[in-house]
Formats: sequence, C-alpha cells, structure tokens
Amino acid sequence: MTTNGGSEPVIRRTPVFCGIVPPHILDHLAQHEDQALSDAALRTLQHDSAARVRRRVTAVRTLAAVAAPAAPDTAPHRTIYDAEHRTDLPGTEVRAEGTEPGQDATVNRAYAGLGATFELYLKAYERNSIDGNGLPLNASVHYDVNYDNAFWNGDQMVFGDGDGEIFVDFTTSVDVIGHELTHGVTQYTANLEYYGQSGALNESVSDVFGSLIKQYSLGQSADQADWLIGEGLLAPGVHGVALRSMKAPGTAYDDPRLGKDPQPATMQHYVKTSRDNGGVHINSGIPNHAFYLLATALGGNAWERAGQIWYDVLTGGELRSDATFTDFAKLTVAAAKARYQAGEESEAALKAWSQVGVQAS
Repeated sequence: MTTNGGSEPVIRRTPVFCGIVPPHILDHLAQHEDQALSDAALRTLQHDSAARVRRRVTAVRTLAAVAAPAAPDTAPHRTIYDAEHRTDLPGTEVRAEGTEPGQDATVNRAYAGLGATFELYLKAYERNSIDGNGLPLNASVHYDVNYDNAFWNGDQMVFGDGDGEIFVDFTTSVDVIGHELTHGVTQYTANLEYYGQSGALNESVSDVFGSLIKQYSLGQSADQADWLIGEGLLAPGVHGVALRSMKAPGTAYDDPRLGKDPQPATMQHYVKTSRDNGGVHINSGIPNHAFYLLATALGGNAWERAGQIWYDVLTGGELRSDATFTDFAKLTVAAAKARYQAGEESEAALKAWSQVGVQAS
C-alpha cells in the first residue's frame, strides 16, 4: 500500500478480465465442424486470452472505495463509442449523456443498460456509480468481427455483436450489462481474487446484481423474476434459454454446439478443475442458488433485503480477497443480523446456505 501524496491510502487493484460467455462454451464451439462457428469462437478465445494477460501485467491504482451516501441530484455520466468492428478502444463517440437516441439500436441499448445499472446502485444502495465516487460510465459497441462476448476491462464496457448463429448482440440483455459493470464494483470493493471459490464468488456477485438490475428495471418481485443470466443472448435455433440459471443451475442450455450447462446447484456436485481459473463460471452456480433461495424465501423485491445483505458483505470491508464460500456465507448471516437484528433474514440466510451444502453458522 502507498499513499497518493496525502493521507489517503492507495490500493493496487488489478481488474479481472471476465467475458459474460464462459470459456467452456467457447471451447466447445471452437471444436465445431462448422468452420464459421469454430472460427468465431477461436477468434473470441484468442482475444480473451490476450486480454487476460494484459489485465494481469497492467495493475491499476485506485483509492479504496467506501461509498458515502450519494447526493440526491447525482446523475450518470455515460458515453457510448462505436468501435466499428475494430479492436482499438474506445472508438468513435456516438452518444453522450443527455443526448437523444439515435438510429443504432445497439448504441441505445448500451446507453440504457448503463443507466439501469447506475440507477439500481444509486437508488437501492446509495452508491454513486461503480467506484462509489461518480465514475463516468463508458462503453464501446460493435467491437471486432463476430465477437462472441461482452466484458468490463477495468475502465469501460465492451460489447460484441455476436456471430448471429449462436449469439446475438450482447447489448440485448440488461443483466449482462449489469453483470459486467458489477465486476467493476467488486474491483473497487472486496477485490475478490479470480480463482477457485473466491473467483466463483466474484462471478456470482456479478450474476446476483446483474439479475437484480434486470428485476429493478422491470419492476419484478423475486417470485416474478426469471432468474436467468443472458436470457435473449442465444440465437433462434439454439437449445437453451440463457447462459446460466440461478433458480436451477445446470438447466440453462443443452445444445449440440454449446454442450450442456455444467453448473452445480449444491456442494455435492462441486467441480474440481484447473480450467476456467478453477471453475469460476461453473461453481458460481452454488452461491447463485443460495441467493435465489434467500430472495424467494424473503419474498418481495429481491434488491431490498436479500440484495442489501449481499451488498453489505461486498462493501463492508470484512470480506477477504481470497474468501471461500463458507467465509462469504458466514458474513451474509452476520450482515443480516447486523442490519435486521433477530428477524427472519438471518435464519433465511442460514437455511439458504444449508440447502446448497455450505456451512454458515
């Protein structure tokens, strides 16, 4: 730790590279006999691999973010760029904060998705943007050619258009936008290491808040929500409904080209692997399911009590960067007791974690 010339500490934080489409799906597509599909997947995998290396060797310096309550008139500062199917970022500015929608629906969806994410964090948790201090929200659309992913690169959002056969435009799902921007929130708060259980928690936290952003924008209660991540991303003809299901991990897709959804719902089927940073996109199904069970047990709007508990843990300063599922579970129970005293919230949290096989007491 160093200082920024004054008394405030500066903490080195290395943002993870995480595309919404996990490597195991792209690996499967890369082996397909249809060369167009395999070429698009290989190109995406090669880009993503190079981007992960860049993220590891280029550390960013940010102030430790403890968000103060935001001012009532706080507003987002969004800028959308068109990468014009190249990989040079950010590209050409095509829409700035406060300007009217244009003819490009992708630009308009990206703008709206950044706004929906900003609004949920502001209205529900009094967090002023990703860093808690009004960070401008930038995004580039039409990235590369047939690029099958979307990602947060530590500074901005990037969206591919998909290949048109397996994936469509990655701005179509607001939960995908919220998921990736939440990696930024985690970067500025708990900074969860992107490997093993802490990496799966990093992924799960993004799924949780991505789903909550969708629910908030649609005005859905926990019982009304679909609890899908990436619903609408799969092209017509693909056998699946989304990339992941928090309600029923392992059921989101089963397609000859994609393979079968490998996510477990409980620790009984925890996957031990060295691939995908220790299975971060696979085992995230377990804490995802725990959150779903808690939110539906409590009822009402999931971003309120259940989401508040998760947010308190993420930003409370007690969550270690190398936390395990058990560490996180215990902190959720403690956070529920701290905020809601001896109410149903802590008991519901204990039960939810127990149902997925994680000890939280």
